[in-house]
Amino acid sequence: MAKIPMTTPLVEMDGDEMTRIIWKMIKDILINPYVDLKTEYYDLGLENRNATNDRVTVDSAEATKKYGVAVKCATITPNAARMTEYNLKEMWKSPNGTIRAILDGTVFRSPIIVKGITPYLPTWKKPITIARHAYGDVYKNTEMIVKGGSKAELLVTKPDGTTETSLIHEFKGDGVIQGMHNLDASISSFARACFNYALDLKQDIWFATKDTISKKYDHTFKDIFQEIFDKEYKEKFEKAGIEYFYTLIDDAVARVVRSEGGYIWACKNYDGDVMSDMIATAFGSLAMMTSVLVSPEGIYEYEAAHGTVQRHYYKHLKGEETSTNSVATLFAWTGALRKRGELDDNTALCDFADKLEKATIKTIEDGVMTGDLYLLSTLPNKQKVNTEDFLVAVNERLKETL
Repeated sequence: MAKIPMTTPLVEMDGDEMTRIIWKMIKDILINPYVDLKTEYYDLGLENRNATNDRVTVDSAEATKKYGVAVKCATITPNAARMTEYNLKEMWKSPNGTIRAILDGTVFRSPIIVKGITPYLPTWKKPITIARHAYGDVYKNTEMIVKGGSKAELLVTKPDGTTETSLIHEFKGDGVIQGMHNLDASISSFARACFNYALDLKQDIWFATKDTISKKYDHTFKDIFQEIFDKEYKEKFEKAGIEYFYTLIDDAVARVVRSEGGYIWACKNYDGDVMSDMIATAFGSLAMMTSVLVSPEGIYEYEAAHGTVQRHYYKHLKGEETSTNSVATLFAWTGALRKRGELDDNTALCDFADKLEKATIKTIEDGVMTGDLYLLSTLPNKQKVNTEDFLVAVNERLKETL
């Protein structure tokens, strides 16, 4: 069969360690044989980020703004150990954090549900999508170690030169302080992205913070969400038959545990980081989670929600066999290809993405799966396969549908 043409390139952001190996396998086995793949390639592997003083990350984000759709491999956010391992010039920031700040987007994460993998919470029958604000809070913080006897104050210099201060704490003993910020414009973008996504999915959306304790910071989030909903979305939601409501984060957790799923849960940056991992694990695996960053301008960046699978990579380097789950990375590719097809009116590309996802799920439901799912699956005739053989098995089923 002739390869499916593409008119506009995807922005392709390559990554690190085992996910980089899987990235190439997915392209070689499942995409390049069927699609005349056009990408603008950026190597976000840690060596290249170090060599370019992390300029490559900024360039990849700017390219995403230009082309509208990107697909990203998992990348290393370096710690002290990585500084030595990779001989880094400095401890470079999280590429995801850099990209999210430039795109001013919201991250939507949702579990991929397959037969045989039963959620740890048996009441959960439908996916729960986490909408994570992708700017500010602890990820843009300023921190200091404080010696006993110090007085810490919050100081703001206003546009007219006057100042306003607020006492943080008078330290009798040693301690620490942390300063966080956010922007009304970013919170507004977050709200609109959440409401638009809810309308797209025709699902209820919850938003949760702790405004009873954080009476200015969190309360600002709550107020902006409500104001935008009332002015711009209330009638649209009523017409769509869906609901928006605000609740405290601790009440939201209680509601989520008792629910059957099937809604979007919007969280601030840190809450979304933690809760998306909780949702993913409770549904089965971090490697069975889709993740897409959506900007208010309608720019999309698809990625896997998990890390670079360092332990498997070291096994791979020794020549040992690995059984690494590639589903989240594969669904990042299908999500990006489908969105590219939608934006370019390329129905063949959309259909291919749909069929590749169905072939992937069918492979697992046929009992062919990697080691992490093998331990979780209740299917009677399940078979554990290695990293590459799983993708080959997906390809066999994909061929049948094409």
